[in-house]
Amino acid sequence: ASFFLPVVFLAYLILSRSDRINPHQISKMKLFLLAAMAASAAAFAPATTSVQQTALMAADTDMEIGAVAPLGFFDPLGYITDEEKFSRYRAVEKKHGRIAMMAMLGTFVHNNKWTFDGYLSPSQGLKFSDIDSGIGGLFQVPPAGLLQIILFCGFVELAWWPATQLDGDYGVRLGNINNWDEEPAKEIRQRNAELNNGRAAMMGILGTFVHEVVTGQNFAEQASSGHFSPFGDGQGFF
Repeated sequence: ASFFLPVVFLAYLILSRSDRINPHQISKMKLFLLAAMAASAAAFAPATTSVQQTALMAADTDMEIGAVAPLGFFDPLGYITDEEKFSRYRAVEKKHGRIAMMAMLGTFVHNNKWTFDGYLSPSQGLKFSDIDSGIGGLFQVPPAGLLQIILFCGFVELAWWPATQLDGDYGVRLGNINNWDEEPAKEIRQRNAELNNGRAAMMGILGTFVHEVVTGQNFAEQASSGHFSPFGDGQGFF
């Protein structure tokens, strides 16, 4: 449900600012947003457990990774009804956070026009440098390229780093940086940092999408012009 409302808002912004986006890209954006909204609609199924039961569970879960001050264990809508559901939701949160952190990193890289040399699609004469640096660039990638991305993600999800491993720890160790077996306290701190950075990145990438649709500028262009207003006038901060 927390994902559904921002998607609706983003859809509204895209439709209201359609004069700033290529018509072909608009149709692709609409399809993407409709699919996202359909996938998230199940989140509105009513909870069968009372908030009181969730509050009792919070006492046992308060020390879990990610339950940090000032909110601690935060479940105002009572979604968490048992340990299995908690583990599932935490795994989903962690995965979305990791994707969002990569998306924000990609935003910084692409906005600075750091691209691969050569062609993204030799058959179409399309170079990597021809792709827009904002969200519209996704819809300029040829269908075959998008299919390759989806297949690679599927391979990672099923075989390399399987999504069924809910703890998300795939044994990647970088010497003393995350030597958790020798320093257990470091594990707690770093796993909390990953979750919090992921939460910030999810909000950051959503805000980046919204700002770009509203203002017609990517993140770097907004920063250089000092234009972070939601009003889309293109002049100054407001």
